[in-house]
Amino acid sequence: MTSFNRSTSRRLKTLTQIPSVWEGDRRPMSSSPTQDTDSESQGECILWVDGSQGVVRGMDVVAPETGPEAIVRTLMRAMEHPHSPGKPARPQKIVVKDREIQFYLRGVLQDLDIAIDYVPELPLIDELFRGFTEILENQVPDLPPQYAQALHNKALALWQSAPWEFLEEQQILSIEINKWDVGTLYASVMGMLGMEYGILLYRSEESLKQFRAAVLQDDESQGRLEEAFLKQDCLFLTFESEDEIDEDEIDADEDLAYLPISEIEPTFGNIHPLEGLRSVLYEEEALAVFVALESLNRFIRDYHSQLESETFPSLSRNYRISPPKSESESIKSLSVTVSTMPQLAAELEEMAGFDLEEMEEEDLPDFSSLRDDLIPEDAFLSLGVISWEMLESLRQGVQTHQAGEIEKVGDGLPVILIQTSRPKAKTVIEKIGAAGGLKAICFNPGADPFDGDRYDLGLLQTEDDELFLFGEFLEDDPTHREARKKWNQRCKNTKGYCGLIIAKGLTGASRGNPQLRDMMALFEVRSLSPQDLGLGTLQLMPQF
Repeated sequence: MTSFNRSTSRRLKTLTQIPSVWEGDRRPMSSSPTQDTDSESQGECILWVDGSQGVVRGMDVVAPETGPEAIVRTLMRAMEHPHSPGKPARPQKIVVKDREIQFYLRGVLQDLDIAIDYVPELPLIDELFRGFTEILENQVPDLPPQYAQALHNKALALWQSAPWEFLEEQQILSIEINKWDVGTLYASVMGMLGMEYGILLYRSEESLKQFRAAVLQDDESQGRLEEAFLKQDCLFLTFESEDEIDEDEIDADEDLAYLPISEIEPTFGNIHPLEGLRSVLYEEEALAVFVALESLNRFIRDYHSQLESETFPSLSRNYRISPPKSESESIKSLSVTVSTMPQLAAELEEMAGFDLEEMEEEDLPDFSSLRDDLIPEDAFLSLGVISWEMLESLRQGVQTHQAGEIEKVGDGLPVILIQTSRPKAKTVIEKIGAAGGLKAICFNPGADPFDGDRYDLGLLQTEDDELFLFGEFLEDDPTHREARKKWNQRCKNTKGYCGLIIAKGLTGASRGNPQLRDMMALFEVRSLSPQDLGLGTLQLMPQF
């Protein structure tokens, strides 16, 4: 049996011993079978109460599997750091109603001159636990218990279909239900940016448009954004990590998409201007969300390939959905219509100013004889190397592969890695394909005549002989100089062959270090020298 250190015993014995009898016990927080098995209510509560004064001196909630040491830890806090209005003290006597606890405490506390007795009843603690039980049993569960598992399953099915990989937030799907005071829900898919995954089910087009207009205002303050958020009228499903993470430890780039499904936890709720946010669904709301998720899952399954196209297609389909059994009414099946809304999507895109992309391109540096409209401005890029084993895996794993006759000499294939979002990566790959493929990767000197800076310009040459800028590196940057030195040596080993990898996952946990599953395309090409290009030093031209 573990006992106190001698110094701890001496410290506790210096506490004033008061003529009080303390009650102590450890009990489950709730024995109700309806309580959520993952909730805190399934823990065990340790209580120490001063029976003479009628006050709680110490309280803890622990997991059921926690050992008997926990009751001693709580007792120590009850003596040294009691809840107000208690003062630090040592009791004259302790009473418990559990023989095992009695014998355990006798062994641990034998040096503290505290009597430890058994009693069949603990009136103060019994009364406190009755109050706890009433509070827990009167709590409204997050989901109606009879629908909780069904909703959880539908949510995880949607997670696995991952509609955010091909649907943007403004590409709205309407779900016509006409039941439970719900007419049509307007589904907006969140997650293409890899930041927050979920589905917003707006009760009206007006609410959706008002919220979009509010968040797009340039002068919107944080307070007004929160107000706009709470004025939404929608049901929602979001996905979170099952493990609770301290806010200080959260990685801003962490992407849930890379977690196993066993670690994904769906969360449901409602937002309304007069109610605000609540993470609870009542019966009719739960049924409406179940029907919406089931119809969405079917629609995505049926039209996955069409929804992945460049343009948002006009699609509609009717489904018969059987909701879970309800005690209040018997519904065998409902007719639900799911439709895409291209016109609304175009309106939301116009509202967001998506056509500004062309304007942004005009602001980029324009080196003569060179285009800069292939690689996204916010892309992550690096010069590196992949092992020959990795090369073979990559050749088999990517969807787009342009092969080359590479001599495997040295530590691996020198590569340029360009990582961006999945939609932008697809666009880059398609543009290279439209140009006939990639012809070469080059580095060429560049200069800014206005500030005297000199650059090492990374260039991609397509088969139609167009040159695209993929990176501007300061010539005197020691990190880049070292990377270029290794690049040149590796290209010499491979007789001039190198590679371009296009990867997704820019905003996820693998930012800057994409895994094999993130890599979407591999182009095996020649490496050209500035002499091969014959362009000389490219000059930065002024913008007027």
